[in-house]
Amino acid sequence: MRALRCALFAEAALCAAAGVGVVVDLVARGGAGGQEIGMAAFLVLCALGVAWALVAAARALGSGRRVGRAVAMTWQIFQVIIGISAVGAESWLSVVAGVVLIALAVAVAVLLLMPRVVEATTRS
Repeated sequence: MRALRCALFAEAALCAAAGVGVVVDLVARGGAGGQEIGMAAFLVLCALGVAWALVAAARALGSGRRVGRAVAMTWQIFQVIIGISAVGAESWLSVVAGVVLIALAVAVAVLLLMPRVVEATTRS
């Protein structure tokens, strides 16, 4: 359970870092247009929202509530989709990031389905 919670906290940190990266990129390029600022704000809010949901899922799993499994597994599915699209990019950095995302998602999904985790979150 501890490894699962640590992995979810790591994913939350990666999402928050991605949000910060969008802001840094926007500032570095000058943030010329209003549409660009709006899209950046949307991406930052989405990344921070996912980070918050992952932290909440890790905390729920730690306290034995089953809702954490559903949130965490849903994010793993989305993360695999994001990883697959990154692998399809032409940049080697995107390919590496995509492989890391897929590997992390598969590892967390396996941990979520471990009998001890399922048992700990289905006790009445």
